[in-house]
Amino acid sequence: MDFSIYQDFANTKLGVQFDDLNLLVTAFTHRSYVNEHKKTTHAHNERLEFLGDAVLELVVTEFLFTNHEDPEGVLTNWRSALVRTESIGAAAARLEFEPLLRLSRGEKRGTARARAQILANAFEAVIGALYLDQGYEQAKRFIEKNLLITFDDILRTGSWMDPKSRLQEVVQSREGHTPQYKVLDETGPDHEKIFTVGVFVGNDLRGRGTGPSKQNAQVAAAENALNKISEQVS
Repeated sequence: MDFSIYQDFANTKLGVQFDDLNLLVTAFTHRSYVNEHKKTTHAHNERLEFLGDAVLELVVTEFLFTNHEDPEGVLTNWRSALVRTESIGAAAARLEFEPLLRLSRGEKRGTARARAQILANAFEAVIGALYLDQGYEQAKRFIEKNLLITFDDILRTGSWMDPKSRLQEVVQSREGHTPQYKVLDETGPDHEKIFTVGVFVGNDLRGRGTGPSKQNAQVAAAENALNKISEQVS
């Protein structure tokens, strides 16, 4: 099989010449692909993802510790915002990972949410491959160039906060009110209840969300309200 597309990617997007190109190919290989190609493919990216996750967390932690003197709790929240699935999945999308993913036919038809998770996992696996093939400093440069550059936007938008805290800050700064959450509906048996919660500012319903607990539904409602606010601003 011609793997030149992966070397081209390494040259243009990563700025390196891989010594062991199979590491990079494996970083883009999903478990489902191996299941469909058992005779020709034996390795998927989960072990590289495991390694890359550790390298990613170390690099981000080192960056925050070195450049910011904030309390541990704040640094932890900032780190979580940088390494969460949405952040690293978006970085993978910007790098155009999609055409390089080796997926089963079923996974190719998966939901957008599932694809975002696959992209995030591949991003971590590529970090793992870079670390093994090129060393820590090269993996660090990759993370700095493609992920840490988003940190200023995370601070500016307040997206490092949990949705409820972020919504409260936005609403209080704009309107001087505190959002209130009310259960709108409960369905299902006691052991499998689904809650629907609305978030209100005064008597105005700003967002709604569902979840297996009131807390989860509140978070979903806050996210829904924040999305509406974002759409109004844009």
